[in-house]
Amino acid sequence: MSRPIIAILRGLNPSEATAVGRALIEAGIDKIEVPLNSPEPLDSIGQLAHAFGDRALIGAGTVLNPDQVDAVAGVGGKLIVSPNCDIDVIRRSVALRLESWPGVYTPTEAFAALNAGATGLKLFPGVMAGPNGLAALRPVLPAGTLVYAVGGAGPENFGEWIKAGADGFGIGSALFKPGMTVSEIADRAHHIVAAYDQAAE
Repeated sequence: MSRPIIAILRGLNPSEATAVGRALIEAGIDKIEVPLNSPEPLDSIGQLAHAFGDRALIGAGTVLNPDQVDAVAGVGGKLIVSPNCDIDVIRRSVALRLESWPGVYTPTEAFAALNAGATGLKLFPGVMAGPNGLAALRPVLPAGTLVYAVGGAGPENFGEWIKAGADGFGIGSALFKPGMTVSEIADRAHHIVAAYDQAAE
């Protein structure tokens, strides 16, 4: 069963990419982004895409320009996540048939992203908007718009965010930090999946 959770593996090393990816997928998290400010991110993304691309959505975070979109696509990545709303990045992702999840915070950014063809919206930083911010934004968005809360959303408050209209989540440091063992990451992934399943009932 797939959950609307994107694992954010900032700081992942290529040497651990496959083992970490396997642990996440086995725990029930099958959407994985490696931010481009990680060590040799394209190497990690390529390994993950090669090993799990048939059963998981693999790609990059912190994608800031169209050239980076091309680079991610070149190693098999199919997910493009950004901290900001850059129309050129969204359009390039759409042209290459990749999923595009730009960061938005205001209605202006949200509609600009949707008009450019974004797959869904990453509400970021979620900790600043809070569930109340999403609840205020949600009524003006077109029906069916997917919104993932990132930053300030986690197992302790999934229910609150879902009630406010969140469709899913991006989870970073609560799931992965450089230096963690694979078993630690697996334990955290199982905990996060269980918390999401309970909140989404």
